[in-house]
Amino acid sequence: MNLKVVLRSALLILFLLLASTSGFAQEQTELSQSVADNALPAIPGLPAFTVTTNADGSEEYSVTLQILALMTMLTFLPALLMMVTSFTRIIIVFAILRQALGLQQSPSNQILIGLSLFLTLFIMKPVFDQSYTNALEPYMNNAIPAQQALAEAAKPFHEFMLAQTRESDIALFVGIAGNVEIETPQDTPFSILVPAFVTSELKTAFQIGFIIFIPFLVIDMVVASVLMAMGMMMLSPLIVSLPFKIMLFVLVDGWAMIIGTLAASFGV
Repeated sequence: MNLKVVLRSALLILFLLLASTSGFAQEQTELSQSVADNALPAIPGLPAFTVTTNADGSEEYSVTLQILALMTMLTFLPALLMMVTSFTRIIIVFAILRQALGLQQSPSNQILIGLSLFLTLFIMKPVFDQSYTNALEPYMNNAIPAQQALAEAAKPFHEFMLAQTRESDIALFVGIAGNVEIETPQDTPFSILVPAFVTSELKTAFQIGFIIFIPFLVIDMVVASVLMAMGMMMLSPLIVSLPFKIMLFVLVDGWAMIIGTLAASFGV
């Protein structure tokens, strides 16, 4: 499950943080003892912040630097959630659905965001599992370095985004970039793929929202026409049409239809 992956990642970060903290404390104790034993100790460095160059020219960073980079990347987690997952399409469709029903505060924003988040975890589960198997698990077992783990973790997201992005949107941003040469779709860099993916998600979300809006718009038009024919000009059609729209949505099992349609649009 996705929650297991999230918990494993959190435990990994906590473990590495505790390990680096304990190691750094031990080194500081040894340094203090050295200062006490020697009148002129050597200038201490920062052994916890090191970069090791391998024989093949690649570099390996200490655990402390890796944790620092990871904590910095976590600040971009909300942006990554919206830009590289199915979250954007889902939350836009739910917002349009609430507007079509004529409900301003129900369901609340918290409920819609929570539902969108867990539906995103459900849809993205194969991608998360593949990233965990190919990147996080080998990295936890010290089988691959951090740079390779990051590259392996990005591959499933690249494939997912590429499958959901229109070729016209990719061509648009390639034309804007001007100097980008792409031989195959798999060679599309993230700098081109991410904005193209978001543009495609916005188009798809508004297409689904348009289809959702039509039956509720028909109900509003029918109710407004009936009230006008009856001479009830002062009565707002929204007050009368709202119960009928809610009844129609419940009778057709609307939530199951919307969620099923969203999941099917991603090939789940």
